[in-house]
Amino acid sequence: MELLSRVLLWKLVLLQGTAVLAFSGPSGPATAGSAVVSEAAVNWAAGGGAVLRCQSPRMVWTQDRLHDHQRVVHWDLSGGGHGPARRLMDMYSAGEQRVYEPRDRGRLRLSPSAFHDGNFSLLILAAEETDEGLYTCNLHHHYCHLYESLAIRLEVTDDPLAAGARWDGEKEVLAVERGAPALLTCVNRAHVWTDRHVEEAQQVVHWDRQPPGVPHDRADRLLDLYASGERRAYGPPFLRDRVTVGADAFARGDFSLRIDRLELADEGTYSCHLHHHYCGLHERRVFHLKVTEPAVEPRPRDSPGNGSSHSSAPGPDPTLARGHSVINVIVPEGRAHFFQQLGYVLATLLLFILLLITVVLATRYEYSDKKLGKSKGKDVNMAELTVVSGDQTLYRGEDIQLDYKNNILKERAELAHSSLPAKNIDLDKEFRKEYCK
Repeated sequence: MELLSRVLLWKLVLLQGTAVLAFSGPSGPATAGSAVVSEAAVNWAAGGGAVLRCQSPRMVWTQDRLHDHQRVVHWDLSGGGHGPARRLMDMYSAGEQRVYEPRDRGRLRLSPSAFHDGNFSLLILAAEETDEGLYTCNLHHHYCHLYESLAIRLEVTDDPLAAGARWDGEKEVLAVERGAPALLTCVNRAHVWTDRHVEEAQQVVHWDRQPPGVPHDRADRLLDLYASGERRAYGPPFLRDRVTVGADAFARGDFSLRIDRLELADEGTYSCHLHHHYCGLHERRVFHLKVTEPAVEPRPRDSPGNGSSHSSAPGPDPTLARGHSVINVIVPEGRAHFFQQLGYVLATLLLFILLLITVVLATRYEYSDKKLGKSKGKDVNMAELTVVSGDQTLYRGEDIQLDYKNNILKERAELAHSSLPAKNIDLDKEFRKEYCK
């Protein structure tokens, strides 16, 4: 009775899943940014078909309608005198369990709701000495190509005080008493192991096109493909009806884009985006498409004299672009535009001449003012001129030869050298007398 109660207690612990151990796998949806895994430049001739290869085995839709055999957990045991590692038991996401050894049937238990709550712990009802060894909990997701494992070492002892769990630096070591139940904990609640009904909605492939000179963030969407079978077509009308992807793309993992009746206007950069949000896959493949002129077969040379060279129709002009090509039209400029430009030139020249004349006149006027100022400074004011006899007596004995400007100055000089007494002369009055005569 005591053993039964202990077994029920361990079952309750197993179903509650209180212990949580982190795995190295993804713990949530990956970021939406795509990583460029390949980039290639391809050349195709106009008029034919072009195929841009985009394949990935991880995008193959292998999920069946029952969602039962895509995820599996299995426990292996190695060491403990059993020789090589052997498979103990496994369980699929649909709940089907399989025990490999007859002696382990009824002794080993896994929670039926493991793929709902993420608790994949293994319960050994009564541990024996032969159960010692290294146990590995292996999780496989065949659909997402994910493989994760966790190792636990089990030791069976007769000492109840030695029972317990410890960490040796690499893995957990669990020591249990002989005959007691042992719970090997393996918990992973990542969404890829628990959410099994959202896989179709999170798997999408789309193609983008960038015309020459357009950056990646402004690319045009061409196609959207969903694992559920839904398809959406976008892009310009002249290209929308000529691009196709195989109907069984998700079954074969081949999402190659085919362009029929290739035209020169189809040139650009094409991108194949593979998104699997459920599995954390985000890849992008880039193709730089260049369309060339189709090869023209040489015409057979006509024999002389048959007149076929004169009657044959001329061949097509190779310079003409086929399909929806862009034509640059150059409109000639009118005569009014020429006169308008000429008017601008003449107005600029006239403005320059007026500016030059202004500078010359200003410079000449300034030079005249300076010269006039100098001449005014040299004039003698007769009213302010006074004769000082004291200064003149010093030079009476000297014979000074001067070049006089007028008779008045000469007369003054002679009076200064004479012995007659000095007298005041009103020069203005004398000047007026001379003017009246």
